[in-house]
Amino acid sequence: MPQDDSLISVSVSPLRRWMGVGALIGFAGIVLYFALWKPVPLGWQAFLIVIGGLALWLAERMWRATALRLDLRAGGLCLSDGRMIAPIDQIVAVERGAFAFKPSNGFLIRMRETGPRAWAPGLWWRLGRRIGVGGVTSAPQTKAMAQMIEAMILERDGGGDAG
Repeated sequence: MPQDDSLISVSVSPLRRWMGVGALIGFAGIVLYFALWKPVPLGWQAFLIVIGGLALWLAERMWRATALRLDLRAGGLCLSDGRMIAPIDQIVAVERGAFAFKPSNGFLIRMRETGPRAWAPGLWWRLGRRIGVGGVTSAPQTKAMAQMIEAMILERDGGGDAG
């Protein structure tokens, strides 16, 4: 069995996972109930069915995404299945302030170069040069990961020797 070289990990607790997916399924149920069992005009009925279907699709995507965890390794941020999300040499900064455009309970990573769009609902997303980490994750876990990434950037850029 290979040794796990993870410095810190962010995972979704089973309770948060069930709550997030359950909220989406509940929303889909309410929308589909109104679409199928309440008298609404045909156009609205089609719209509500589409919205309910999208909510179910999103719940399924969140269920799959939150089965994985985010690992910070010496080489960068990656998923537990080994896929690299953000190589440490490409990270410019970490934003975690109150006014940063970031996921709930999370932080934002700014990269040097753009990457392909990606989205794992409840865990992380990438849009252009920005990567958002968080969602249904634990705030203390993501805060510790953000601080560790900031320390790695400081060390990489030679700022760790100042005193």
